Amino acid sequence: MKKLITVLLVLLLALTAVFANAAAEKTAGSVYWLNFKPESDETLQKLAALYTSKTGVPVKVVTAASGTYNETLTAEMDKSAAPTLFVVGNQAAVGTWGDYCYDLKGTKVAGELNTDAYNLYTADGKLASIGYCYECFGIIVNKELLEKAGHSISEIKNFATLKAVAEDIHARAKELGFDAFTSSGMDGSSSWRFTGHLINTDLYYESRDAGFWTECPAEIKGTYLANFKNLWDLYISNSSYDPAVLATGGFDAEAEFGKKQAVFYQNGNWEYDALVNNYGLDKNTLKMIPFYCGVAGEEKAGLNCGTENCWAVNAKASKADIEATLEFMYWMVTDPEATALLATTFGSIPYKKAATPENVFLAQANEYANAGCYTMTWAFNFTPNVDSWRAGMVSAMNQYDAARTAENWKLVENAFVQGWATQYKAANK
Repeated sequence: MKKLITVLLVLLLALTAVFANAAAEKTAGSVYWLNFKPESDETLQKLAALYTSKTGVPVKVVTAASGTYNETLTAEMDKSAAPTLFVVGNQAAVGTWGDYCYDLKGTKVAGELNTDAYNLYTADGKLASIGYCYECFGIIVNKELLEKAGHSISEIKNFATLKAVAEDIHARAKELGFDAFTSSGMDGSSSWRFTGHLINTDLYYESRDAGFWTECPAEIKGTYLANFKNLWDLYISNSSYDPAVLATGGFDAEAEFGKKQAVFYQNGNWEYDALVNNYGLDKNTLKMIPFYCGVAGEEKAGLNCGTENCWAVNAKASKADIEATLEFMYWMVTDPEATALLATTFGSIPYKKAATPENVFLAQANEYANAGCYTMTWAFNFTPNVDSWRAGMVSAMNQYDAARTAENWKLVENAFVQGWATQYKAANK
């Protein structure tokens, strides 16, 4: 009997040790986040402390100085205690760091995404990194003025309906006291909105037709330039400003919109503070709509959104640290307190349970995504020799604006297609 008791005690102690070791292994992981955004450091330190207080899991956030992330990441990855969470924000970075990226397919945090638009993959299909915040642009609408003109936001579902509303407002501008669109100045302070952002109407859809670009194409076709032209003609034909003088610049579209001189204003989420705080517009009267330009199926379009803020998990970290990092990421995008903190620094995050940010434009971008609308990703980021290419577009568009003829539009087409090929060759000698 004593022998039996002794054997049982030995077995019990052995099992206790096994369970204790397993528990220790399970909780031994820690998180080291190398942060890309210096302006978010204070909030992320609070977030890390909150998670540690709730779970006991150590979370260290180190923030690289502005403009030094790549150098800092390279140095930190050479250390024995390397980052477990870091940023791989574009396809070039995937090429550099792909071997260090844990495959995030099938993870709980990836399952919480409301769009695949910001995800980056390796050549063999590994999900290398996933977006965690973004910016958006489109056409900003003053709903108050729209309703004063006898229209509602629900009317605008595609290019045909946008055109009908804009043309009606412009025709009655004098009686209404405001016009449809703000000015579309083509000087350096404004032309980037059109030769950078509006041109995404063509570039996004061309990229989509090709299965989405992963690198700059040597040539583009201009397949959707007619759709770009749809919106451009609508802008400059339904404004208080003569298209022939747009080349001179000196306009202030933000002030025009802020002072309620126009219903529509093309710009991005970064305008929120100025419009609400500087001009006193009620955020509840502001709505950003997509670039409706006449493409089939655009009723399901969302806003133009993009980012280089994408999380990657270090595949070379220990299993315990990888698991701890994945759990931390999942908590960040699902816990109400955590997503509220993230909303204060990142604005909107592309996850199903994200807190609503104060910036209504970012909130609206998430609403489109949650409703199943496709995100118009930033294909314009692939532009070769961007300044030179845009300069060619500005010159051609100015000639077209001065005299809107078929011959002058051909100049725009040539600047777009042939200009791209020329700048690609110049950038890839």
